[in-house]
Formats: sequence, structure tokens, C-alpha cells
Amino acid sequence: MTTTEDTTTATTARQDGTRSRLPDPTGLFPELTALAAAVQNAFRNGPVPPATLALMRLRTVQVIGSTYHGVAATDALRKAGEEERRITAVATWQSAPCFTDPERAALELAEAVLTPDPFGDRVSDDLFARLSRHYDTDEIWHFTLSLGHFSLFTVPIQ
Repeated sequence: MTTTEDTTTATTARQDGTRSRLPDPTGLFPELTALAAAVQNAFRNGPVPPATLALMRLRTVQVIGSTYHGVAATDALRKAGEEERRITAVATWQSAPCFTDPERAALELAEAVLTPDPFGDRVSDDLFARLSRHYDTDEIWHFTLSLGHFSLFTVPIQ
């Protein structure tokens, strides 16, 4: 599936010298095109603000260490009109004053899900309680499924 955003991202990635090591998987799995479009449509029309999901996506790729996807996520945030200071501050969201409490909970969720915890659950009861203060069950499911979707396309071997 090639969209204007995909083309722009690919061009920017090439200009920056970053690239994926793997080719687009839709040639091998043509059904992914329709599936990815349906999933993206569901997220776009979901209950969580798109800006919050975009910030989470950037934090996700920072945690897994993907420059390729980091460039794409940053470009998408800029294109959507996100403030440069907020884009830059995602890496240090815990101490950055420019995020709301609900955004902080969402960024913490992204980090928790992607950071192994050998001593317990990745999402603690405390984090779930904070999420629940800001988001209802539908929104928390939206975050959960979004993180799964982000992770599907941002595997570390990229």
C-alpha cells in the first residue's frame, strides 16, 4: 500500500540515509494491504485523539531504537502541525512540561508495554489506574490495539 505519506516518508528516509533492511511485506502477503488500511481507518475513527496516538508512535520507535521509523514518525507529526518542542520532548516526556496528564499516561503505557519487566507485569496496577482516570475502557482498548499495530510494523530488525 503506497500513500502520499508513505512516499514522502520513504523519500525523506532515503535523503537522511536511513532505510529499512526489509522490503515492503505486502508483495509477499498481499492481504496486508487491505488489512492495514482497515486497521488504520479504525484507529483514525477511534475515540483517542490522533495527536496522542502519533506521540505514542514516536515514543514506541524511540524505545525500540528504530531510526527509520523514528524519522517517519517525526515527519508525520510535523506534517500534522505538532509543535517542534513537543516532538523533541517525547524522548524526555517524564520531565517535559508540555504534555498533559492524559498524554503522559499514554506515553508511559507505550514505554511500559515495550520495556520488559522481569519482576512483574509490564503495565502495573498503578499505571492502569492512572490511565483509567483519563480514559474509558474503549480508549484503553484503542491504545492497546494501536500499540500492537505499531509494534507489528516496527520490529527491531527493520
